[in-house]
Formats: sequence, structure tokens, C-alpha cells
Amino acid sequence: MGLPMNAILLVDKPAGISSAEVVRRVKSRVKPARVGHLGTLDPFATGLLPIMIGEATKLAPFIDGGDKEYAGLIRLGIETDTLDRDGAEVRRADVPAISAENLAQVGAQFTGAIEQVPPVYSAIKRAGVPLYRLARRGDDVAPPEKRSVEIKRLDLICEVVDAIRFVATCSPGTYARSLARDIGIALGTVAHLEQLCRTRNGTFSIADAMPLADVLEALDSGAAMPWLINLRDALVGLPELVVDIAAEKRLRNGDSRALDSQVPQGSPLFKVISDNGELIAVARATSRVTAIVERIFNLDA
Repeated sequence: MGLPMNAILLVDKPAGISSAEVVRRVKSRVKPARVGHLGTLDPFATGLLPIMIGEATKLAPFIDGGDKEYAGLIRLGIETDTLDRDGAEVRRADVPAISAENLAQVGAQFTGAIEQVPPVYSAIKRAGVPLYRLARRGDDVAPPEKRSVEIKRLDLICEVVDAIRFVATCSPGTYARSLARDIGIALGTVAHLEQLCRTRNGTFSIADAMPLADVLEALDSGAAMPWLINLRDALVGLPELVVDIAAEKRLRNGDSRALDSQVPQGSPLFKVISDNGELIAVARATSRVTAIVERIFNLDA
């Protein structure tokens, strides 16, 4: 159908489907191209889900791992087994009066480097099996070990007596469901995450994302998709080295010496660009004058 097979789609995921289902729906429309995603969103969650198509799947090691930003709603007084609205209720507790000062203190308590226990219903594996599978089949699953995360920004607003609206910027590996649970405990009650929307994933923003339905419609119709991000533009901030066709051929034949004495300064990683402006490779400097190729991209594949 002439559709671009090597690009990143920024999808605004709706509630009610998994990230894997989004991948499946896109893949059915672009096969045989490979399709993947960055940063799993739970089925109840909405928001930014970067979808990588074709050679863009090779970009994951270079663009995953940036800070995430979320907006959501914490419901106080009820705890669920999954720590979100889709779970079964396991406990209720009274909700005390919450003052602005109290809320500010709790916000400060959870800002910066903190430790949190991930949910039992998570993709963390034990003996090779995701914990959520063990929990769903009724096994007695011990909580995962604590992990260190960083909350770089946390704004809390008491929307109604039993609900806290929040915006958080956090490091990779942070569980918003655990944050909701722990904030509830700090406020003297229990809690679960009722709403969650991811608004930023690394350098990607929800402002540039398209609703899943619109993406699928464009793929079905073959309509132009100006919101596609090409491989070169996806690697924001990396220095670039433009090489001629002779150097490109050497690189594609596995000869990293084609980069000798051309290594750009400023970052260990850099982009290698063809003379027609396409991403050829991502390379890593091993000295001021030498480098090795980390990934080669075949955009004609």
C-alpha cells in the first residue's frame, strides 16, 4: 500500500485495551513489518504510547529510559488487589480531613529519591513468570523487593474529600499504582489509582500523539500521516555525522574504520547520516578519533 514501514507512531491509547493489543492492531495493518512499543501502559490507563514500526524497533535501546510524566486521580478510602480501579476491593478505611498543608507535606515526602514496592500485579518476573500471572491464578505471591526511583515533580490537589488529583514526573521503573497506595497510607487511609494518563515519555509528548482510532483509520485508508516520526528525528539530541556513499558501503559491510577521524564530540553515541539525509547507523565513540557501530538501519527493507 506504499505505507511507511520505518517510523514511530505516537498513539494516544484509550482505556480498556492493553499496550500489546495496540501493537497487535497496528501490526495487522503494516505486516510483515515488525512492531513494538515503548513503556507499557496498563489497560485502564490512557495516554502516550510510542509505537515503533519496522527498523524503528531497533531504536528502543537508544530512546527508552527517559523520564515519564503522568496525570491521574487517586481514590482514597478503598484499596484494590491490583492497586487500580480494575482490581477487586480488598480493604476500606475512613478518609481523614486533608488540609492543604498536610497535602503539601505528603507531596514533599514523595518528591526526590524514594523507595517503593512494586505491585504484585506487575510484569516483574519470578522464576521466569510474570507476577501478575501467578497472582491471577491464585498463587500466594510475596510482594516484589523495594526499588529506588526518583520523583522529580509531584503536584497534589485535593479534588473532593476522597480524591487527589496529581501530576508526576518520574524516573523509569516508577509505578504510579504504588505511588497512589503509598500516598494514601501517608494520608492516614488506603487508596487506589482510579485514573492515569501518560503525558510524556522521554522526549515524546502527548501533544504530538493521535487517538488510536485515527491512526488505524489512516493505516486502513493509506492516508498521509504527517505525525509520523522518522528514525533520524527520533534520536533528538544526538550529534550527527554525515558520510558519503563510499563510507556508507563500508559501514554496511561491517567496517567501523570508515568512521575513523570523523567522530563528533559531545556525546559517546552519535547518529551516522547518509548524504541523502537518512539514518544509517548509531555508533559509539571509543576514543576521540575511533568508534564502533551499535546498530545499522536498513530503510529499504
